[in-house]
Amino acid sequence: MLNIQNLNTVYLDSQGVKVAGIENVSFEVPEGKLFTLLGPSGCGKSTTLRSIAGLEKPDGGKITANGVTVFDADRKTFVPPNKRQFGMVFQSYAIWPHMTVFKNCSFPLEVGTKKFTKQQIADKVMRALTAVGLDHAADRDATKMSGGQQQRLALARAIVMEPKLLLLDEPLSNLDAKLRDKMRFELKRLQRELKVTTIYVTHDQEEALAMSHEIAIMKDGHIVQKARPRDIYEQPANRFVADFIGTTSFVDGTVRNTDGQKLTIDSAIGPITVDHSEGMNVGAKAVVSLRPENLEIFDSKPTIEHNNVFEGTVYSKVFLGETLDLQVKVGEQILLARAHPSHREPVGAKIWVTIDPARCIALNPQ
Repeated sequence: MLNIQNLNTVYLDSQGVKVAGIENVSFEVPEGKLFTLLGPSGCGKSTTLRSIAGLEKPDGGKITANGVTVFDADRKTFVPPNKRQFGMVFQSYAIWPHMTVFKNCSFPLEVGTKKFTKQQIADKVMRALTAVGLDHAADRDATKMSGGQQQRLALARAIVMEPKLLLLDEPLSNLDAKLRDKMRFELKRLQRELKVTTIYVTHDQEEALAMSHEIAIMKDGHIVQKARPRDIYEQPANRFVADFIGTTSFVDGTVRNTDGQKLTIDSAIGPITVDHSEGMNVGAKAVVSLRPENLEIFDSKPTIEHNNVFEGTVYSKVFLGETLDLQVKVGEQILLARAHPSHREPVGAKIWVTIDPARCIALNPQ
């Protein structure tokens, strides 16, 4: 449905030097899917979204939506944002305070190029408000809405035009933690029910993992990995992706031997067996990513089929109710572990850590 080809944007810095905002960004989004651009501040994700919306004019590349080219640098094609028929929700909801909920939602229909009767407008508005659960508040002043309700109103206003594409620029960032968690489910439900193709921009890793069909990780204006959420988390392309998505411990080492796809890596905590890795030869430097939930802890040395068993001490721990987060010192290395709160080993106690080779990720340190 959406096709982005070699999108490039160049800015001038304070010294007048050209700086690449985004460089050779390309991806496709099938119809009805939610695609997330994820990355730290300044990585180019919002620039990419604004280019799709028509709020910025790239210096190169091509953007096609639903078979219609809305931007093509080579052919000098640029469709203005108001003619692209895309819906957009910004970080600030831009709710009009002098209007009711109904009027906020109906405004795009009233000022658009396509004319509707009053009854058509009423039907479309109430259908959009019902989709976001605000049909009961149609006559309420917009200023009397909570943050979560304003966020849903902004969504209703974006979908009332039945857009071909919905663009969401960090729409949950202004909400508190509990409401943000709730709205993730609401947004996911809404997107699935409406089957609207959606581009979502966020720097929140949990948000991206929870909501997306596919994620593109961006860094310094480039896409460094594009894959399904589970694949991004379990098979990161490099150290940056592994570090940015979730929590992990990195252990540096050198490849001792290989057996098919299985590696043995000599490291500061001892030999680590890794089941899956590609393109690493004996003697090559490697970094092993260990997710805390994949580390199992024991108060005595366990009998395990694999060799990834390490002796350490409890360096620090934090009780989080449903989980217990520990820092385990193995040699001079600190490993992060996540365990059931029933574990009561005190700080300084001897502890044993095991890691399934299938859960270890070997990465090229470069």
